[in-house]
Amino acid sequence: MTMRTEIFSPSAALSDFVMCYWNLDARPEGTPKRNTIVPDGTMKLIFHYGDTYVHHTPSGGQLVLPRCFLIGQLTRPFVVEPKGATGSFIVRFHPAGLIPFATAELRNLENTALPLGELFGRDGLELGEMILNAHSIEQRIKIIENFLLKRLNRQTITDRVVKESVNILLNEKGKPAVRDLSRQCGISPKHLNRKFSETVGLTPKQFAQTVRIQTALKMLITHDDWRLTDLAFESEYFDQAHFIRQFRKFTGITPKRFYGDDLTMSTIFDRSL
Repeated sequence: MTMRTEIFSPSAALSDFVMCYWNLDARPEGTPKRNTIVPDGTMKLIFHYGDTYVHHTPSGGQLVLPRCFLIGQLTRPFVVEPKGATGSFIVRFHPAGLIPFATAELRNLENTALPLGELFGRDGLELGEMILNAHSIEQRIKIIENFLLKRLNRQTITDRVVKESVNILLNEKGKPAVRDLSRQCGISPKHLNRKFSETVGLTPKQFAQTVRIQTALKMLITHDDWRLTDLAFESEYFDQAHFIRQFRKFTGITPKRFYGDDLTMSTIFDRSL
């Protein structure tokens, strides 16, 4: 299949908040009919300047996604289907990077596609129109950076304890328990849970689980000869059965089906890094 993917770094002024910008173009024949987006611990602004996508809900329903929206933290697979040609510009925030710009309670946005008009009001609607009408990726980046920088000037900076705990979980691949994490950060588990949930949109435990499954996914991306027993051991799951259950919970498939088309949209950018 043919997809044109591009990844761009943010300006220095936004690098503490924005992880990267993605751009994806693909013809209908070059895109799998269904794509599973796997939780990765980050929230994203998504602008579909191509044709729209449909979300297949866990209950079996279908929901046409907005052209411009924020996808909240995912705690389960998010299945989408393109309805034509793909043209998508995506702003991927660091795990605690959205909070300085947010106007909504992040912990209430799990598995939710929130239209930009509901997130930023009239400013969000205008932003969406500008991004959709831009003629190049450079224009899109310039537009979104101007928007974020203006909002950043009026907002508070991310909580230090949350940033520290996020970094610990990322560096240690999601292994620390909440009680150990709170001890390292010098804060009670209850207080850490509240701060973390408000800032990241997930509890520390949920984020740690997401980091661990992403670690396993990256192992599968870089090496196609992993035995499940070894993969479970390296990811520090109790046993192979526990690993398979967690893998299916977050991806909707078993590890053996990883190399099919199901996770193309989730892994395409990781494969490009």
